[in-house]
Amino acid sequence: MKKIITLKYLLILVTLFFSSCDKDFELINTNPNSLGQDVFKYNYLFTAAQLYTAGNSDGYSRGIWEGSLSYASTFMQQLSSTSGFWYGDKYVFNNDYLSAFWLTQFGTSVKSITDVISNINGKEDQGNFLQIARILKVFIFQRITDQYGDIPYFQAGKGFSETLTDPVYDSQAVIYDDMLAELEDAVGKLDPDAPNTLGDADLFYKGDVTQWTKFAYSEMLRLAMRMSKVDPEKAKTWAGKAASGGVMETNDDNAIIYHETNDALTENPVGAEVITREPASYRLSKTLIDFLKNKNDPRLPALATVVEDPEELDDPGNTDPLVQLGQANGYDFRGGATDLSNSPGWTGNQNDFSIINRTTFARVDAPSFLLTAGNTQLLMAEAAQRGWISGSAADYYAVGVVQSILQLNQAGAGIAESDAEVYLAANPWLAADGIRQINEQYWVATFGDWLETWSNWRRSGYPELVPVNYEGNITNGSIPRRFTYPIDEARVNPKNYSAAVNSINGGDKITSRVWWDSE
Repeated sequence: MKKIITLKYLLILVTLFFSSCDKDFELINTNPNSLGQDVFKYNYLFTAAQLYTAGNSDGYSRGIWEGSLSYASTFMQQLSSTSGFWYGDKYVFNNDYLSAFWLTQFGTSVKSITDVISNINGKEDQGNFLQIARILKVFIFQRITDQYGDIPYFQAGKGFSETLTDPVYDSQAVIYDDMLAELEDAVGKLDPDAPNTLGDADLFYKGDVTQWTKFAYSEMLRLAMRMSKVDPEKAKTWAGKAASGGVMETNDDNAIIYHETNDALTENPVGAEVITREPASYRLSKTLIDFLKNKNDPRLPALATVVEDPEELDDPGNTDPLVQLGQANGYDFRGGATDLSNSPGWTGNQNDFSIINRTTFARVDAPSFLLTAGNTQLLMAEAAQRGWISGSAADYYAVGVVQSILQLNQAGAGIAESDAEVYLAANPWLAADGIRQINEQYWVATFGDWLETWSNWRRSGYPELVPVNYEGNITNGSIPRRFTYPIDEARVNPKNYSAAVNSINGGDKITSRVWWDSE
């Protein structure tokens, strides 16, 4: 925590530097080397990239609030809202919100990690730092391309180093090929005997190459499984490489950022929104609560609480599983058929519906889970079930379920291992229904990381969610499949933007599909 506190001043410097460049590129067409190699610390810029990709792009958590919370969490029926600003609940179009993740990630994460790589490349004493940065870059770009499809990739983030201000959009298929190749090359060059020049500046693993090796192969597995519909043979090849390399197995391997309080640049962006900015505008979805209650899931009290008044921020509420109640998606307070009073489970008081537990995830200092053993082992189970890797799908599934449950203890849940084992015994592996089981568990396990929840749902089709069909929605009552490009791209990068839009089957719409989301 002390390290993050000291870094907030650097993040302010980096943020001001980048925002100034956006506003006046001709005036400040330099890179951080202008500060001098002995002054600018690229390991701290790496830290900034980690925080930025978690959503700490500015004091308002844009991208995470607008993309992950307002849209993806409600698409996936884990959260629900009657507020008009939670556009995803009813599939309403708002380009500013859909653009936010693009703008914040390209404006901060991509700029930061690209500049780190360009400035430490070739330095013999920074070999492991370089490879770790390359691995993180893949993770950053996957999160962007998965939401939008074709994006600037090879030329992205090079406004400083090569004055490329109108980057070409690359096809997602080509981007995936390169990301996989980058992971394979970078992880192969990690050297456990080389100096650790990252240390505490690495918020995930403090520069530990053994842990970064597991991260790289786990990310490789995630990329591979994302291709399961569009290119199963390639998916099989890369899943096999990931499994052979060695992926995350226990929660000690999780990539986590432990946030701090009282600083908007380093606090948890999801926790900050749901406890300080949007405490009363959302509820947990009926779909999620019913799923957890029907299975006697020990995660329910760790995720949900009922409070008399969500605006009373100091009230932890009642976490008793018996009182948890989910709010159905697609309702409002406007009267008529979609008024919340007509929703299933309506009690006459909206505050009877559950909100996020305030001792786990609804905290400004809650941890962010970026890549975990539980998620990884569930993907291993699916790869084994498909015959793509060796090992028992049942065994991988068991580890994935238990680790996903116990990972909540890293957020302060206090779930006993025996409770996780009891849950597993009550919900045993059924090979004939394995793909559904795995991906339903993945849906729960990615709570809080809703962009990933949405991506895996688009790939797998599970759980089988019932869409809403609210008046005025722009999808004809189907769950959206991608984010649309920022409108400003037509002005600042018109030629490449037009080419990208023309390549999308169905056009630049939220109902169109990215490459790996084939029908």
